[in-house]
Amino acid sequence: MTTLTNSATGPHQGQPIITAGEPLAHASAAMILVHGRGANAADILTLADHIGMPGFAYLAPQAAHNTWYPQSFLADLDQNEPHLTSALETIAELVDHVLDAGTPAEKIVIGGFSQGACLTSEFATRNPKRYGGLLVLSGGLIGPPNTARNYTGTFSNMPVFLGCSNVDVHIPEERVHESAHVFEKMGAQVVKTIYADMGHTIIGDEIEQAKIIVQAVTSD
Repeated sequence: MTTLTNSATGPHQGQPIITAGEPLAHASAAMILVHGRGANAADILTLADHIGMPGFAYLAPQAAHNTWYPQSFLADLDQNEPHLTSALETIAELVDHVLDAGTPAEKIVIGGFSQGACLTSEFATRNPKRYGGLLVLSGGLIGPPNTARNYTGTFSNMPVFLGCSNVDVHIPEERVHESAHVFEKMGAQVVKTIYADMGHTIIGDEIEQAKIIVQAVTSD
């Protein structure tokens, strides 16, 4: 495990980026993992052990004070600024870092849990391209109800997995359905699973869904 430094401006400036797996320069693919509120980069990076795919470089950015934005993801967007913009810039800079290292977008999987899943959803729709895949674990697009989703661009059949509980205290089931619909409209191939009484966590079936996406990336 090594540590890089995020140079994005804003509240998350100067935070570490924890890496695992293959060195990026020698990796066949990469996965960017974004942690949830109150957690940290090392926590979310344990997903790499469960996915267990050789040849991948794993990168996990760290939020300042372990929180990407202060309010609920359902709050008005301006209530989460400047933290939200800084968080999205952090992901954008990390994606550019991976691209500059020679890993093409279709070999990059982006995933997150909870607040991290909300961030990865919003980042992807604001910056659509044919990534290797997107993992949205207990999260959805950011903004209050009836937010205009005027995103442009296409995912060109990028695989997306959304998994969430029907009784998640942080993520309304309706937002998961809405997010899946937006991804589909933008040309993604979406698998969405609502788990009965799961709570706010990650379970084995979600890991298996992640492995399907990861294995497809390595087999291309």
